[in-house]
Amino acid sequence: MERVVSKEEVRQAVLAARREGKRIALIPTMGALHEGHLSLVRAACERADYVAVSIFVNPTQFGPGEDFEAYPRDLEHDMQLLKAEGADLLFTPTTASMYAADAQVEVIPGPLGELWEGAIRPGHFGGVCTVVSKLLNIVQPDLAFFGEKDFQQLTIIKRMVCDLDAAVRVVPCPIIREPDGLALSSRNAYLSPEERRAATALYRALRTAETLALGGERDIALLTDAMRACIAEEPLATLDYAAVVDLATLTEPATLDSPARAIVAVRLGNTRLIDNMQLTTGV
Repeated sequence: MERVVSKEEVRQAVLAARREGKRIALIPTMGALHEGHLSLVRAACERADYVAVSIFVNPTQFGPGEDFEAYPRDLEHDMQLLKAEGADLLFTPTTASMYAADAQVEVIPGPLGELWEGAIRPGHFGGVCTVVSKLLNIVQPDLAFFGEKDFQQLTIIKRMVCDLDAAVRVVPCPIIREPDGLALSSRNAYLSPEERRAATALYRALRTAETLALGGERDIALLTDAMRACIAEEPLATLDYAAVVDLATLTEPATLDSPARAIVAVRLGNTRLIDNMQLTTGV
């Protein structure tokens, strides 16, 4: 695996691969890689001939008081994992190379970026869209792989790619979970043993909504109330939101007449976790 730092090196490496007729994949990450990230690498290796991974802790998607400085970083370990999975290229740009001192233009996500995570973290999705747009422009991949764990982010990126006519196909990949259901996240490392135990409340809430939906329940308010009740049973958990949303608009329908997504965000001490699950009615 080749590691590069500059945009010019990335473009040269990708151009050489493309001249050989290779299909290019990109997996944007912020590092602190876990099995969820590695599942994206494996999916990319199956569908592409040349797999590029970026590791960049993007400052523009962190708000004041968030965990930018504390965000876990372990580049050497990340490199070992990527080599073992067969990635071809690792791009680790600096903040100065990604954002010029006089940069003025950013990508605004629109209404999708104002809901849920966007309402709680103003400006977050503008930072996400801008850095993903830059990475897509730098690498110019045929395929870009994103996990469904950040479902709102995935939805916004798909919308951005469509609206801006980016020549890339976004490939969603399933959530990877611990045996007890907790979705893998780099921020799980922040949890104390007690908070780690309490974190399973997110999965229980989602599974409750899924079970009700499969049993034929179509009332969105009832499904949402059931999720909130699950979180309320865990004394260490503070609920930010629990909702059932339309797959495309991320707004709440009145009834579950078509597949939708249950989403939940919870705070455990100083750690904030999000999760989601597909819902379909069983009747």
